[in-house]
Amino acid sequence: MDNNDNNNRTKDTKNTSVGEVLLRILITAIIVGVAALLTPGFSINGIWSLIIASIVIALLDYFIQKIAGVDASPFGRGITGFIISAIILYVTKFIVPGFNISVWGAIIGALIIGILDAIIPGRAM
Repeated sequence: MDNNDNNNRTKDTKNTSVGEVLLRILITAIIVGVAALLTPGFSINGIWSLIIASIVIALLDYFIQKIAGVDASPFGRGITGFIISAIILYVTKFIVPGFNISVWGAIIGALIIGILDAIIPGRAM
């Protein structure tokens, strides 16, 4: 009986993780899209660039969080989270075609994403 319960819990945990990742990507897409509209020096050319950028941002955030233990949300760890968030945005420029951002755009975008992250429920970066 205990063995089956443990297997069910493991399966539930995996499903929750996938759901959390998908939710994170969806929320990231919404927030990054709004930030691109509001930020000078930040543009996204098309929905596919936005979706791919959201996946890249979510993955970079996940790996930084797992490796360094730092929450990369702009207000997650104070100035450290803010700087890491801006760096993630800027690095995404080199990975995703159609995702264009300047250094100042990344800084302002990280600030706007932090504000939107506080307003929209869920987790963006």
